[in-house]
Amino acid sequence: MNILQRILTGSLEQRGVSWPFAPGELLNFGGGTYPLGFHQTLIGPKEAVAADYESLASTGNTIVGTLLSVRAALFSQARPMWRRLRSGTPGELYSTPALEILRRPWTNGNTSDLLGRMAQHGDLGGNAFIVRRPGKLALLRPDWTIIYHGSKYDTGGVWDPDAEIAGYYYQPGGPSGGQDYIRYLPEEVAHFVPSGEMDPLAPARGMSWLTSAIREIEADNAATAHKLMFFRNGATPNMVITGVQPAAGQSLQDWVDKYRAKNEGVGNAYKTQFFTAGTNIEVVGKDLQQLDFKVTQGAGETRLAARAGVPPVVAGLSEGLQGSSLNSGNFASAMRRFADLTGRPWWAAAFSSLATIVPPNSDSELFYDDRYIPALKDDIKDAAEVQALNAQAIRQYIDAGFEPDAVIDAVNAGDLKRLSGHHSGLFSVQLQEPMQPPPPEAEPEPEGPAPAGPPDSEEGE
Repeated sequence: MNILQRILTGSLEQRGVSWPFAPGELLNFGGGTYPLGFHQTLIGPKEAVAADYESLASTGNTIVGTLLSVRAALFSQARPMWRRLRSGTPGELYSTPALEILRRPWTNGNTSDLLGRMAQHGDLGGNAFIVRRPGKLALLRPDWTIIYHGSKYDTGGVWDPDAEIAGYYYQPGGPSGGQDYIRYLPEEVAHFVPSGEMDPLAPARGMSWLTSAIREIEADNAATAHKLMFFRNGATPNMVITGVQPAAGQSLQDWVDKYRAKNEGVGNAYKTQFFTAGTNIEVVGKDLQQLDFKVTQGAGETRLAARAGVPPVVAGLSEGLQGSSLNSGNFASAMRRFADLTGRPWWAAAFSSLATIVPPNSDSELFYDDRYIPALKDDIKDAAEVQALNAQAIRQYIDAGFEPDAVIDAVNAGDLKRLSGHHSGLFSVQLQEPMQPPPPEAEPEPEGPAPAGPPDSEEGE
């Protein structure tokens, strides 16, 4: 029985098939301990952002939500197309009915919905798993999907040099759902990992970019909580009250409870306070202005944006909405950076993974069309300038005597080798044959006796 047969028929503990993580394995990160599994566990005295799908999906952080939305908004605008390959060189884009499954992936769904879901799963779970069902596509929840590896040497280790992905197990409802696993072969699953987000602890699985930003998320949450508590406390910093003299029969705690009820909270802000002689109020700590709160929180937002690959000005963050950042040229440069370093690598990885379940012809590859994305309008202008230069090149090659169809094909492909063997043998603008010899001169007729003339009239008389 080979490794594939064991996966399809055997138990989860079958020898030669292994989990990407050991059960109960923990990851120490940033002073906290996080489980590499399905469940969120609170360890220690604080509630940390756990490194799993469910907790990351429910962080409730405004900046994280904004960055996720901006990334998905750009990512979902690409359109699937075939790209022809000639000798390994990319050529023109074209479409066939085989792409309809990506344009209508499910009932009332479109390509934007598919790519948006892939972006969401990739951002929060580090992976997106797409399977092809009769007449539609379906996404598997990342944290309910297990990647199994196998080796022909039956070692069972995921880091074995000969180990390969042998299959995917999906359990609807998760480990606590009680349902049986659904088994998929590798060629039945499109496994998308956002570019640059491979998990260093697993050979095939990706990781959420939020995992490496846990500290920044905690800091931003703490800053927001600090701001909220500042206003709840009457928009005043901490205070120390000394010399309190409770009334007869009243404990200090009773006095504190009554004081807080009457003076703390936004509704009690800016009230005048009165105390008896001997009571002293001293302000300790700093208020929001002294903390330069906007700069403090803005710097944290920018660090999160940098990790997400989104320029602050594109996401509308505070540090991106001031000074020269608002200049049209700077915004255009930021948008191009966003598209070139975040969007295009994502699209390439996504459509390359989808080619597993929507296979192309042997002379093509599954690619994307970004010509109609508004955010890339500057690229459209540049493309028009390139077309103008290409037209000049085509004219020059044709004037040099190359066949027009071969010239267009070579220029579009950027491969001048395709002109080989396609020269007409004619040169110059007029395409006249070169160095033609002059026609030979006519040879003079040989001299002979003079023809006899008419009889002389005088001799006839």
